[in-house]
Amino acid sequence: MGKVYDSIQDAIKDIQDGSTLVVGGFGLCGIPENLILALRDQGSKDLTVVSNNCGVDGWGLGLLLENKQIKKMVASYVGENKTFEAQFLSGEIEVELVPQGTLAERIRAGGAGIPAFYTATGIGTPIAEGKEVKEFDGRQYLMERGIVGDFALVKAWKADPFGNLVFRKTSRNFNPLAATAGKITIVEVEELVGVGELDPDEIHTPGIFVQRIVKGPIYEKRIERLMVQSAKGGEAR
Repeated sequence: MGKVYDSIQDAIKDIQDGSTLVVGGFGLCGIPENLILALRDQGSKDLTVVSNNCGVDGWGLGLLLENKQIKKMVASYVGENKTFEAQFLSGEIEVELVPQGTLAERIRAGGAGIPAFYTATGIGTPIAEGKEVKEFDGRQYLMERGIVGDFALVKAWKADPFGNLVFRKTSRNFNPLAATAGKITIVEVEELVGVGELDPDEIHTPGIFVQRIVKGPIYEKRIERLMVQSAKGGEAR
């Protein structure tokens, strides 16, 4: 079976209740917005979602929050999402806050087949509670587990039918990491090109990590917080 799907709905239809998802993006930059919209409409619930943050109210992963589809969120940042904050404080959602660099490395390690690693980040803080600590060269380190999702949802700029991916500028944030860390990686792209059209030196993620590709129908590319410069030279919101 080929990797290219004609329908976003077909690409995600086997994401069942209770699945673990690793989702690319940072803030609203490089999020797989069409896949998220389709997942909201599909209604899969009790999801564990691993992503840097949880979108904003009314967009991105915030849509799944509002629909009460997320059971647990593993993230480094609550961000600008008041729904996330409210559900966290009320205990409606389980939240595992992870230092951003540690989160990135946990995803990378999972994608590389590394079950665990040691890091000094979090020593002496609540992050260390309940975790194994070892000493190396006179310094203490925490053991952190690699992360592998049942599915990874990724946004890329270009792909070919083999699943080779190119990311554009800042959207090359958590997306390449997420692409390696799913048992099934589903990628939405802005442009699907023919075999041989991508310069091998431009490919950021090789197709061996990708199982499904779908062309996104439309992209809003919202700005999380618009900042402009005032006439006096200061920042205005």
